[in-house]
Amino acid sequence: MKEYRDKKVIQALLSEIARKTQTLSTLPVRIMEVCGTHTMTIHRYGLKELLQKSGVEMLSGPGCPVCITPNEIHEAAISLVTENKDFILTTFGDMTRVPTRKGALQTIVPSKGSMVKIVYSPSESLDIARIHQDKHVVFFAVGFETTIPAIALTVKDAYENKIRNYSILSGLWLIPPPLKAIVEAKDIDIHGFLFPGHVSAIIGVKPYDFIARKHGIPGAIAGFEPSDILLGISSILEQIIEGRPSVANEYRRVVRPEGNPLALAIMDKMLEVKDAYWRGLGLIPKSGLKLKKKYSDFDTENKYGLKIAWKSRGLLGCRCGDVLRGKISPPQCPLFAKKCSPASPHGPCMVSFEGACLAYYKYSK
Repeated sequence: MKEYRDKKVIQALLSEIARKTQTLSTLPVRIMEVCGTHTMTIHRYGLKELLQKSGVEMLSGPGCPVCITPNEIHEAAISLVTENKDFILTTFGDMTRVPTRKGALQTIVPSKGSMVKIVYSPSESLDIARIHQDKHVVFFAVGFETTIPAIALTVKDAYENKIRNYSILSGLWLIPPPLKAIVEAKDIDIHGFLFPGHVSAIIGVKPYDFIARKHGIPGAIAGFEPSDILLGISSILEQIIEGRPSVANEYRRVVRPEGNPLALAIMDKMLEVKDAYWRGLGLIPKSGLKLKKKYSDFDTENKYGLKIAWKSRGLLGCRCGDVLRGKISPPQCPLFAKKCSPASPHGPCMVSFEGACLAYYKYSK
């Protein structure tokens, strides 16, 4: 990775970006980085300030799965484990710290025989179900296209091996639909998109085409090293200068045009599209996934008659939703670094490693 972090290479790319912006009449050029890992890299290496000097303003987008998962689903998970006996709710660590009106999974008191357990992979959750046949094991499954295939594989395994005490509480999100919603809302001026490398490794290039073709906004798929990101930004600027918006693949060492056919095939076999609620963006058509009818016995909502109340809202004063839409930057939230900090988060954008508020707090203070 040395060459991707080489200071001379980074300086050369920044100079190239500055040269390109000097030819444009509208400044700053506003580019949304969709992925939370991009956000973290941009702040960790001080690129945000350096890009601002070059005439580029970076906006954070809805690329953190922990962040965009509405409080309503978190609260349903809390109810499941506090109101029922013999449930083991498994999930990733960040999910346990998200604050809601019912508290956080990390701090609630489970019912008798129930517990919350942190896992590091979906398969670990299924292993727990194999070991604890006397318990109901639920995996609070949250993720984008990057992790969805692995989650789907656990259900396939459970179905084929008749592991009936396993199910998933679905928080499976698709990246292209919220970008469509942001662009069509027209309340944010965006000149380009930096598309996520991890997601693109699964879905490929084509799913983003509509942004360039229909809306005339250029974009580039980028990796996660500083030079990767600057190459992506330079490509977007080149497209603006030439007046030919497209989807440039600047992460060709990982992303193929067609994506990952095996991963896409398992998603297509196990899952179907549904309308889904996103924090800050509301109900977005065809933006989520659920298990197909054949596998509905492994869908927690269906299996246990779980009711999700979609009007519970977030904590008072939290503007995480506006941050996810690119409408404000984290320091513009009145709670930032005051009532809300990593030690005492008031919203998920300060919890997740991919959260914009955490990135700003950790590297930009």
